[in-house]
Amino acid sequence: DVQLQASGGGLVQAGGSLRLSCAASGFAFDDYAIGWFRQAPGKEREAVSCLSNGDGTTYYADSVKGRFTISRDSPESTVTLQMNSLKPEDTAVYYCVADDTTPQAMTAIPPHYWGQGTLVTVSS
Repeated sequence: DVQLQASGGGLVQAGGSLRLSCAASGFAFDDYAIGWFRQAPGKEREAVSCLSNGDGTTYYADSVKGRFTISRDSPESTVTLQMNSLKPEDTAVYYCVADDTTPQAMTAIPPHYWGQGTLVTVSS
């Protein structure tokens, strides 16, 4: 079974940092683009950041550029989202995702695989 196990969410003050991790299993990790989506209360789900499986192509939402960094560790089949300079508007449930497509395509068509969410709360 495909599993995307996210962790690292929590409560942080504005300006602080959090590091989300996602452990992937049950599929060919190296063949898939991976990423993070989020959904804030009362808002639509949005793509935050995605990373290709090969050439390092990335996607970042304009709202997180310069603050968030996505990375992957192939031997460990893990995905990490380093979030710095957090803002209250970053408060959301964050989901780890994967699909055999491009990072840009992942933002247009909902990815095939989703993990359970991890809650990030940024206080002002």
